[in-house]
Amino acid sequence: MRLAIGSDHRGYELKKYLKVLLRREKHTVVDFGSNSSRSCDYPQIAFPLALAVARGEFDRGILICATGIGMSIAANKAKGIRAALCFSPEGARLSREHNNANVLILPGMLIEKKLAARICKIWLNSDFLNERHSRRLKQIEEFEAR
Repeated sequence: MRLAIGSDHRGYELKKYLKVLLRREKHTVVDFGSNSSRSCDYPQIAFPLALAVARGEFDRGILICATGIGMSIAANKAKGIRAALCFSPEGARLSREHNNANVLILPGMLIEKKLAARICKIWLNSDFLNERHSRRLKQIEEFEAR
């Protein structure tokens, strides 16, 4: 799978850890920054990544900041993005199955690295169930088009 990944300074260490694991699992991973733990502004990472996923340049994206809230707000501003902040494997699975989330948001300062890796793995291996959920996503797309 072709993945875009990015973080602000507070998610930098977790991003480095996940990149190694994702590449080990044979994913193509493109890093949108940050490239250090020096303070930076999360929208400068979230916007380009979200737009690239929305344009279809990547299958999915992963964003990390301290709480995940800022990245969630920023990424969801891009039309066609369904970014989901996940704290658990169950939430990650459901974000794919029910919401067809195309960007995973992780709270880099609030979960352990191994849990984050588990969340990623489940999110990447879960599929959209379609069924009644398509109707709901269509309503979101119609709202975005206004």
